[in-house]
Amino acid sequence: MEITTLELVLRLALAVILGGAVGFERERQNRPAGFRTHILVCVGSSLIMLVSAYGFTGDLAHFGDGVDPSRIAAQVVTGVGFLGAGTIFRHRNTITGLTTAASIWIVSGIGLAVGIGFYVGALFTTLVVLISLILLGSMEITFARMKRIRRLWIRGIDQPGLLGHIGAVLGDMGIGVTKVDLSQAEYHETFKAEVISMEFFLRLPSRANCDELLKKIAALPGILEAEWEGR
Repeated sequence: MEITTLELVLRLALAVILGGAVGFERERQNRPAGFRTHILVCVGSSLIMLVSAYGFTGDLAHFGDGVDPSRIAAQVVTGVGFLGAGTIFRHRNTITGLTTAASIWIVSGIGLAVGIGFYVGALFTTLVVLISLILLGSMEITFARMKRIRRLWIRGIDQPGLLGHIGAVLGDMGIGVTKVDLSQAEYHETFKAEVISMEFFLRLPSRANCDELLKKIAALPGILEAEWEGR
């Protein structure tokens, strides 16, 4: 089996586009693995498949019996599994990062499909992934609102006691927390400090004053932004 240089470059370029499409959505959600990570996984998987399928065109007899170059690509799934595990976090009884880990795993599969030339499968799978992450994610928010669960997004200076202060405000107003997602802290030159993003899934009592809650949260030391999802 042989492949031209142009086709090789086009396959790797397509892997960049498809992996970047999924990674861009994860980047927008401030997930641990975002745009660059998904591109690297997709392109790397595609390259490994190309090497496996087209890199061994010579005589393999001197390697001995049972030599199968296609086994190289088979190791991608195992390797990406360890990479995806690094995006999963557990905070008390809440586990976060499973969706991002799954997106990394499936992006590696997309890269393998592109590398072997299975374009229709790669394109359709990317479409399904984007629909699942974007549209179905919006449906989850809708269902949460029906259960009087709202999502509160907060951005602030990463400092000791920040979560405790926020929790105290929520407790004083009788608001329960069902889930908390924390992003990795990143240094911002503007604030000369590490900045962290937080997503709180809150169960609101029937008489909860959402505007009052935002005012109290915004008044806390270190808080930069606070807003309700969809507002």
